[in-house]
Amino acid sequence: MTISVKPDALARAAFAEPPAAAAPRNDLLLRACRGLPTERPPVWMMRQAGRYLPEYQAVRRQAGGFLNMVRSPELATEVTLQPVDIMGVDAAIIFSDILVVPHAMGMALEVDEGVGPHFDAPVRSAADVARLRAIDPQDELGYVLDAIRLTRRELGDRVPLIGFAGGPWTLAAYMIEGRGTKQFQVAKRLILSEPALAHALLDRMATAVGEFLVAQAEAGAQVLQLFESWAGALAPAEFRAFALPYLARAARIARSAGVPLIVFAPGAAWAMREIAEATGADVVGIDWQTEAADARRLAAELGVAVQGNLDPCALYAPRDEIRARTREMLRQMPPRGYVANLGHGILPDVPVDHARTFIDTVRAWRGAPAA
Repeated sequence: MTISVKPDALARAAFAEPPAAAAPRNDLLLRACRGLPTERPPVWMMRQAGRYLPEYQAVRRQAGGFLNMVRSPELATEVTLQPVDIMGVDAAIIFSDILVVPHAMGMALEVDEGVGPHFDAPVRSAADVARLRAIDPQDELGYVLDAIRLTRRELGDRVPLIGFAGGPWTLAAYMIEGRGTKQFQVAKRLILSEPALAHALLDRMATAVGEFLVAQAEAGAQVLQLFESWAGALAPAEFRAFALPYLARAARIARSAGVPLIVFAPGAAWAMREIAEATGADVVGIDWQTEAADARRLAAELGVAVQGNLDPCALYAPRDEIRARTREMLRQMPPRGYVANLGHGILPDVPVDHARTFIDTVRAWRGAPAA
């Protein structure tokens, strides 16, 4: 299945009204992102609108596939709202995919059941980079912005809405490989053997990502998150040369929108301080392999908020164990400027009641953090 890039102007007219400007009644996330006091930590889950929910599966069957949901503002809104209505999370995150950006630049994106998203014509040469289109998010990515506007209207003043995009290195890695892999061997071979070509591609991606995030904020997203999902695939030297500078530039562009920015680079806990300083992020996402003491130290020394970091596999444990692990996580995290989340996206076969146990445990938390 291939997703079309051309929006229908008449269909989009219904989404032209700007979202309501009222702050959400539940503003825990907004306060935590700014390091302000909260009665308890806000909680949401990466990939919270996803396959673990039967209601999501029903919409996906109705839509005829993943990309049809992404492309439809109405369906994207419906699944965005599901975790708010069903799980009681403190934020919604717009239902979309990080690969909509390279797709908007002219790469044909397909999603096959059992295979996942892939590009049949990956970027491997200077000519391939030259063929990538400069995008106007209002045009090629208008369906995402329409979904944000519609979701804001449907949410009313309940909880904040998060917009997101993939980091430049992560998107470039997918574009070079053609699909997700464990090692990203082809992408790493290209950056090491043809660094000028890699920098040309990453330069294009940093601009596209930053401008897309700004457009999401203008459409109504109240928080933004940058997912540099494959940061951990790079050695430190390559991360500093090919990921961090472009992540920082995308973040600088995004921060011009004036809403809180979360940066999540799993697998690169060793670079947390560098990432925070280079990007100016309001919140640094931490994965499940990051020590809580390191997160507290980062928050105290740099004045940033942190988000995370329960191991997603902990949700397979018995519910009493989930409660115990969640409380231990909460006890160790900073007393303010903390957003409870998993250390990566929720897995598709996690039982719903186990995910709800995690959410409910955070919502009931009133304990004191560790000194």
